[in-house]
Amino acid sequence: MNVIVTGAAGRMGKTNIKTAAEDKETQIIGAVETKGNPVIGTDAGLMAGMSPLGIAVVDDIGAVSGKADVIIDFTVAASLSAHLEYAVRNKTAVVIGTTGLGDKEFAMIDDAALKIPVIWAPNFSIGVNLIAKLTRIAAEMLNDGFDAEIVEMHHRMKKDAPSGTAIKLLNVVKDVYRTEDIVYGREGIAGERPPRQVGVMALRGGDVVGDHTVIFAGIGERVEISHKVSTRETFARGALRAAKYIYNKKPGRYTIEEVLGI
Repeated sequence: MNVIVTGAAGRMGKTNIKTAAEDKETQIIGAVETKGNPVIGTDAGLMAGMSPLGIAVVDDIGAVSGKADVIIDFTVAASLSAHLEYAVRNKTAVVIGTTGLGDKEFAMIDDAALKIPVIWAPNFSIGVNLIAKLTRIAAEMLNDGFDAEIVEMHHRMKKDAPSGTAIKLLNVVKDVYRTEDIVYGREGIAGERPPRQVGVMALRGGDVVGDHTVIFAGIGERVEISHKVSTRETFARGALRAAKYIYNKKPGRYTIEEVLGI
């Protein structure tokens, strides 16, 4: 399976390169970064802290030689359009792990999925997607009399808040609790907490890869569902698993739940 990694110089980009390069069924044929990045022209393997791959980092996905089977895209919303256009033009599947997307970007993903296989997920960890399912089970059992709060923490460099995973967990709770009363942090005289309000707290600091906890607080007891990630390889392995899943699939928008069988 021939793979292009975009956002190559980022934390996830480097990890995606290393994980894909070490996989016996995968070959990296391209590594892409934004124009002006000092790594342009550098060997992708060396940049990722491993042996040379003989692939130079480029600033234009169109400059990649060879036919890619899958693009693994962990970048920013502004880069998504060009990568999807390339994928559609070249009939290449796309795995997207970019968070902070809005309606415009999701519309682009839906449009591309009419022509190519696409999967977007805010988190490719097996464990995180399991706690999303556990959160739904807990919410269905505890929603009468239990207050729901979501707390997430990430490294100081993360640009979007709350995290895409926290939003995914929030959507699960909102669906079960049938509420749109969401508060992002509290300050001052906030008053009594309404029964079906859901609180979301985003913490930032240090080099935390990703912690998420859903709290269901009742009278005299509390249920907490937590997941902590200690290495980005967790996400990279999940993204590569997703790439293998949609490789050679028919056009369509696939889900991480389908990939993991949950």
